Amino acid sequence: MSTLTDLVYAQGLSNEADVEWLHRLAGDGQLLADLASADIVMWVPTADTQFTAVAHTRPGGAATLFYRDIVGERVRPQWRAQVKSAFTSGQIVDSASPDWFEETPTRVRAVPIVREPPRPGEQPKVIGVLTRHTNLSEARTPSRQQITFNECADDLFGMIACGDFPDLSAPTGPRRGAPRAADGLIRLDVDGMATFASPNALSAFNRLGFDDELEGESLVKVVTDILPEKRQFDESLPLVLTGRAPWRADVDARGVTISLRTIPLRDHGTRIGAVVLCRDVTEMRHQEQELITKDATIREIHHRVKNNLQTVASLLRIQARRTHSDEARDALTQAMRRVSAIAVVHDTLAQGLAQAVDFDDVFQRVLKLVAEVAAGAGTQAKTHTTGRFGTLPSEYATPLALALTELVTNAVEHGLAGKEGDVEISAERTDEKLEVRVRDTGVGLPEGQVGQGLGTQIVRTLIQGELSGSIDWHTLNGEGTEVTIDIPLRYLERDVV
Repeated sequence: MSTLTDLVYAQGLSNEADVEWLHRLAGDGQLLADLASADIVMWVPTADTQFTAVAHTRPGGAATLFYRDIVGERVRPQWRAQVKSAFTSGQIVDSASPDWFEETPTRVRAVPIVREPPRPGEQPKVIGVLTRHTNLSEARTPSRQQITFNECADDLFGMIACGDFPDLSAPTGPRRGAPRAADGLIRLDVDGMATFASPNALSAFNRLGFDDELEGESLVKVVTDILPEKRQFDESLPLVLTGRAPWRADVDARGVTISLRTIPLRDHGTRIGAVVLCRDVTEMRHQEQELITKDATIREIHHRVKNNLQTVASLLRIQARRTHSDEARDALTQAMRRVSAIAVVHDTLAQGLAQAVDFDDVFQRVLKLVAEVAAGAGTQAKTHTTGRFGTLPSEYATPLALALTELVTNAVEHGLAGKEGDVEISAERTDEKLEVRVRDTGVGLPEGQVGQGLGTQIVRTLIQGELSGSIDWHTLNGEGTEVTIDIPLRYLERDVV
C-alpha cells in the first residue's frame, strides 16, 4: 500500500473512487509543479474539519519553498481559511496579498479537487484541495516560455476544479520515459495548430528530420511529412497529434524515437486546445530492445537446457531398464529423477521473462516425478501440500526442488515401503524465513539417527551449502518421520523481481 493511500485512509476518506482520483492527480504532480514553477501540495479533509497534506511535489526548474517535505502535516494557520474556502465553495481561491512563509514572500492558490464533472443542477463533489505555492523572492521578468507554461498550468488548475482533470480514460502505463514539461512542450489550438513550441520540443522534431518552425504548423501534417512512406504507425497517433485524446504514442524516423503525451485542455467541458509533451527516448528504446533480445535469448537457453536434461533423463531411463543389477537400476532411476527435477525448473523459466519462478507450480510438477515410486510394489502413498512457497529466484529454486524431491522420494521408498500411508509437505513463509516440513506416516527413524545414504548427503549439501539453511530430522509421536527445513528469506528475496 502506498504512502498516499495510507495517509488518505488515515484521514477517514474510504471511497475507492475518490482515492483512485487522488492517485491519478498525484501522479501528475510533477507536471503541475514544473508548469507552475511552484510547490504543489495536496490536502484532504480530516474528521475534525482540518486538512492534512498527503502529497507534495517540488518544481524542477525553480526554487522550492519548503526545505522539508510537509506530507503528513496539518494545514498551517495562514493557509487554513483559504483551503477551507476552496473546499466548501468549490471555487479557486487566490491569496489577497503575498503570504510570508519563513521570511519568504509567496503567493498561494487553493484549487478544489472535484471528482468528475457534476451533472447540471448538481453540486460538485470536492474531495480535497490542491495548493500552489509560488516563491516570489526570485521573481523576474518572465520569458515567453514561462508565460506559456503558467497559462497551461492555469488551464489544468481550472480543469481540476471542474472535474475534467485527471482524465480516467488516459492510460496508466509505467512512467519511466514519460515526457516531462522540461523535455519539450507544444501548445495546440482547438484545430491542432501549434501556437507555441519550446526550444527542446523544436530540437526533438529537428532530430526527426523537420527543419522548419513548428509554430503555425499543423502537428499532424508535420509528422506525416516526417514519417517514411509505407511505415506502419500507431493508429492512435492522429488523435494524439490533434490533441483530441489523452494518450501517448511514439514517432520513429531517421533512427530517432520521440515519445509524445497529449493532454487535451477544456474549459468547463469544452475543448480549447491541448498540451503535447515530447521527449527523445531513442537511447531508452534501444536499451529496452536489447533487454527484450536478451530475455528471449535467456528463455531459449533455458528451453534448450531443459531439452538436453530431458534427453539425459531418457538415456538414464533406457540404461536402467537394460541393466540386470537391482542396485545399479535403483541408482540410475534416482539419477534420472534428479535430472528431471532440474529440467522442470528450466522449463518453467523458459516460459516467462523474469528469472524467478512460482515455486508452488514447480513443486506440483516435481511431485509427479515421485508418482512412479509411489506406485511401487505394495506401496500406496498419497501426497498432500499445504501453504505457499511463493516466488523464488532460479538459483534457489533448483536446489530446493532437488532437496524436496529427495525427501519425498525417501519418505515413499523407505518410510512407506510396502504399505499404505500419507506424505504431507507444508510450507510457511514469513518476512524472515521459509519453513518447509515433510511428514510421512511410515515406520519412522530411531530418534536421534539420520540416514547416511547419498540422498541425505545431497539434501544436506543443497540446504546448508547452497541455501544457507538448516535441516532437522526427528520421529513423530506414534509413527512416521518429520523433516524440517528453515531457509533465511534474505537469501531468497534479494534477486526476486
